[in-house]
Amino acid sequence: MSAPVSASLFSASAFQQALAATAQHLATALPPAAARGIDAGIARTEAAGIARHALAAGQPAPNFTLPDASGQPQTLAELLKQGPVVLTFYRGNWCPFCSVQLRAYQLALPELARHGATLVAISPQTPDFTSLTANEKDLTFPVLSDAGNAVARQYGLAYGVGADVADTLRSVGIDLAAYNGTADDELPLTATFLIGPDGLIAWAQVEANFKHRPDPAALLTELARLPATVPA
Repeated sequence: MSAPVSASLFSASAFQQALAATAQHLATALPPAAARGIDAGIARTEAAGIARHALAAGQPAPNFTLPDASGQPQTLAELLKQGPVVLTFYRGNWCPFCSVQLRAYQLALPELARHGATLVAISPQTPDFTSLTANEKDLTFPVLSDAGNAVARQYGLAYGVGADVADTLRSVGIDLAAYNGTADDELPLTATFLIGPDGLIAWAQVEANFKHRPDPAALLTELARLPATVPA
């Protein structure tokens, strides 16, 4: 189990402590060979420099339409008509670091809304697992299914984890093919984008190491820096 989530988790220190506690727990709970295999996969992804190819601040955010947990289509261009969008890519319901992040961001929703922002989370999971994620974690923001990492690819995030990491994950009960409905063992880098109403990326944090996530407090700081733009 990961660290409990408290109402103060969108503060930077509490959020990072929860991530650190999750990492410490997994280091002792996973079989040593599995922990080493997963860490080796992180090191390989970092060394490959995949994150450098992701979209960055100042670039246009590709539009998309994806189904949410109830099967309803959500379109980025339509959401931007309401104000800024915080778009976060996560790995799946099976990822404990993603759970910490999603629950913390849920707690930060009132503050995000105060800045006029909509929060959206995307993973390559099948609609059934996306619905499970939203229901298990009591998420009230749009959680979307990106079949085959099509949108993640547009944002420069999709990558193959490698057969060794996929086998390691299966050895601890995580079958990416079952979660994602594909056999390509592909995931998105964990990433969060702040997209202004003008459709440009105002801020981005992309991580090759999935144990690292941006604080909800950092999102609020960046939101406060956005100009007061009225959507067209």
